[in-house]
Amino acid sequence: MRTVFFILIGLLIPQAALFPADTLPNLGKDASAYNNRGSQLHRQGRYDQAITDYTTAIGLNPNFALAYLNRSISYYEKGAYPQAIADATEALRLDPGFSDAFEHRGLAYKKSGDMNRARADYTEAIRLNPQKATAYSNRGNVQSNTDLAIADYTEAVRLDPNYAIAYFNRGIIHTEKGDHEQAIEDFTQAIKLRPNYADAYFNRGNAYRSIDELDLAIVDYTDTLRLKPVYVSAHLNRGIAYYRKGEFDLAIADYTAALELSPDNAVLYNNRGAAYYKKGEIALAAADFEMALQLAPNLAPALRNRDRTLGQNPGEEGYEAALY
Repeated sequence: MRTVFFILIGLLIPQAALFPADTLPNLGKDASAYNNRGSQLHRQGRYDQAITDYTTAIGLNPNFALAYLNRSISYYEKGAYPQAIADATEALRLDPGFSDAFEHRGLAYKKSGDMNRARADYTEAIRLNPQKATAYSNRGNVQSNTDLAIADYTEAVRLDPNYAIAYFNRGIIHTEKGDHEQAIEDFTQAIKLRPNYADAYFNRGNAYRSIDELDLAIVDYTDTLRLKPVYVSAHLNRGIAYYRKGEFDLAIADYTAALELSPDNAVLYNNRGAAYYKKGEIALAAADFEMALQLAPNLAPALRNRDRTLGQNPGEEGYEAALY
């Protein structure tokens, strides 16, 4: 399944004023004032209050397309995708050339699982505004063809060379295609643009691991954990890299740290069991394989590893880390 990041587009106003929660004065009959305050409240994460202000603005001016779009964006942030779609649609009825409304409705369709409509909306947003980098990147996220996705991300970074997320997403597609060197280039560019981009470090680590550059992978997983200490998959994958290097104590330390964060993860128990077995700690290995199977009875590597530990497959050698 593709891991991508989305840009939520919106229409920003000047620096937001801070409104105490219990102090929202009446703004009279000024629809624009309510819309602007709604935008400020939205930026503060106060989506319900923002929606109330946008609704008041719409009541004062039923043809206020921008207020419909802004309310749509607040609904989107709340996960209310049908309402987000409905408001963006109304904004488009009032202003059929509203590129941002097409793009935002595409985001809501994507979250609702309707990729075809999302793709159609992004395409219309691009037709209306061919210089809109976010629309290309967002369309790339819903392309069913990896080459089309790469083309969209490439256009996005041509239009906006500082677009870190587009580089990241293109790197994900290159990874899917097995083009790990190109993926590394894209993740590296994303990191240059956003030095605290934990997911870019993590995915670059995965790409390095795929080409057996284990030391570089470990460096990237370590940076991931520096930026995001609760990143279970970074512990898991660094543990796999240590395991492949024969550094079993370090692998065990990573799997154990990950289990503290995710105690019901069968893959972690299986992988730690494999590392224990490599150290000759058979009882600990067997206990971990059994725990893995309690959590996931059909986890094939754990089944095979347990049977080997019990001597039921003496002709087979080696222990399997479930590489997730």
